[in-house]
Amino acid sequence: MSTPELPLIEQNEGGCGDGCGCGDGEESGLDPALAQLLADAGLDPVEVEDIAHMALAEDLDGGEDVTTVATVPEDAEAVADFVAREDGVVAGLRIAEAVFSVVCTESFEVERHAEDGDAVKKGDVLLSVRARTRDLLTAERSALNIVCRLSGIATATRRWADVLEGTKAKVRDTRKTTPGLRSLEKYAVRCGGGVNHRMSLSDAALVKDNHVVAAGGVAEAFRAVREAFPEVPIEVEVDTMHQVREVLDAGADLILLDNFTVPETEEAVTLVAGRAVLESSGRLTLDTARAYAETGVDYLAVGALTHSSPILDIGLDLREAV
Repeated sequence: MSTPELPLIEQNEGGCGDGCGCGDGEESGLDPALAQLLADAGLDPVEVEDIAHMALAEDLDGGEDVTTVATVPEDAEAVADFVAREDGVVAGLRIAEAVFSVVCTESFEVERHAEDGDAVKKGDVLLSVRARTRDLLTAERSALNIVCRLSGIATATRRWADVLEGTKAKVRDTRKTTPGLRSLEKYAVRCGGGVNHRMSLSDAALVKDNHVVAAGGVAEAFRAVREAFPEVPIEVEVDTMHQVREVLDAGADLILLDNFTVPETEEAVTLVAGRAVLESSGRLTLDTARAYAETGVDYLAVGALTHSSPILDIGLDLREAV
């Protein structure tokens, strides 16, 4: 983990600046250095800023933080420490900074003690933010909701990645994500050591059972996609060895072995012999993951990474600014 002696980094004044691109998809109003860090991580700074606005708007509901306004002097300053309450893998810290950037009406400082993807221990301080106390308390829940959620996904993914270590198989996510948070949740999978499946319906094809029914057969469905979109990668879901042979002969790029047993998966790997990429799906648990990986498949598809991972417990502790 990064050392806690990192210097304070002063951010630009919070909220949307003159260059804010909220709503037009062109330019972020975040601090340029923070926006660059997000971009380097494969995130769209404008999208992150929009999500921060959405989370805060939901929390404030057009009003103000009545408890904080009533109890905290307007000019009071404090430092907020994000502290891990349990061991895990952290993700979303720079996104939390974006939330504070939107809330803070004046300049604020951050001290970074950890980076996304770091393994952290209970009691570790992950991020410190110095700002007006009112702003810190108003942003607290929105920032924590995001960091806890993403860190939970990263932590769960790391468990799968650790089980697969030493094999060629990688754990891969699905589109079973929270509406509006797909890019962030898939980012958390990357932080945990997993890899991403397609981000949308348009960047790759996945022929599933309902497509097969509509097209009149698995090979027919594959050929229809190949003819309509010749440049798009095509993955085909199969549930029998006969279908494996069909789509392999048709030229599928990637074959998804749905609910195959370990022996059936071994048979499919032998049959395919490297002519297509193979992904296992269904029946997968942490207890069985290694056995599937050792058959020689390339990916294990685990929708639970994003739809069922519990949060990582992270709290925010306020202390006096000195």
